[in-house]
Amino acid sequence: MSKHHHHHDTEPDWEALGAHLEREAGLHASYHDQAARWLHDLTDGKATRILDVGSGPGVFACRLAGHFPHADVVAVDQGHGLLDRARRRAAEHGLADRLTTLQADLPEQFDTLGTADLIWTSNVVHHLGDQQAALNGLAARLRPGGVLAVAERGLPFRFLPRDIGQGRPGLQARIDAALEDWFTAMRDQTPDTAQAHEDWPAMLTEAGLTPTGTRTFLTDLPAPLPPAAREHLHAHVTRLHEVLADRLDPADHAVLGDLLDGDSRTSILTRPDAFYLSANTVHTARTPS
Repeated sequence: MSKHHHHHDTEPDWEALGAHLEREAGLHASYHDQAARWLHDLTDGKATRILDVGSGPGVFACRLAGHFPHADVVAVDQGHGLLDRARRRAAEHGLADRLTTLQADLPEQFDTLGTADLIWTSNVVHHLGDQQAALNGLAARLRPGGVLAVAERGLPFRFLPRDIGQGRPGLQARIDAALEDWFTAMRDQTPDTAQAHEDWPAMLTEAGLTPTGTRTFLTDLPAPLPPAAREHLHAHVTRLHEVLADRLDPADHAVLGDLLDGDSRTSILTRPDAFYLSANTVHTARTPS
């Protein structure tokens, strides 16, 4: 789930986030399994070449290889370190003969991807300046009858109650608003950025495809959370604390600090009320056969 882009001030260092991305994908195993089964149904299981564009450490690419036992899967990413992780994961799962990697900088290198019966891309298109052009580029790599699946946005991630007993209630709603401002700034700073009405099925239609459905997949881990989920939340809150430092009220920023380094009652690593609830939306479309 790494992103292809030129680095700018609002972008994280995706290479350094490899372990974080792997842990997040582990929490999303049910979502990934359901999505892979859906894509198998949409393609009648007949895909022989699959691209995961912006694959990160290759967790979903390996999932696709498992669900499509007769397909060659290519994990495509900008980051060499992330692709190293993808190759190691493929070897550990006995998939090294069918899962390969390709380093590519997008959007400049769309033409290096080759063609595929199924293309998956998760949270990548919004990191490219011209989102419509990116979808056009992906659509152009589809074989006749091929399917493009684009995971973008969804509902805001939730992990704490409205009133957490610290600061003013409604912290997460204010974080959401600050993140929207941050996201807009990120888009504005992206090279060659172009305004787009983010109606994904309409954009896929504009790319010459026929929409084949949109589904949202829930990841619902109630309290009390297992350690891996708590560690992921700690990393998530650490990033919020960094990127929203000048976008949040100082009192809210201080509460984030307590969530990171507070006592057993306030720390995200130990507090009993922390949960994990996310909704990921996937849009699919098919090229004419």
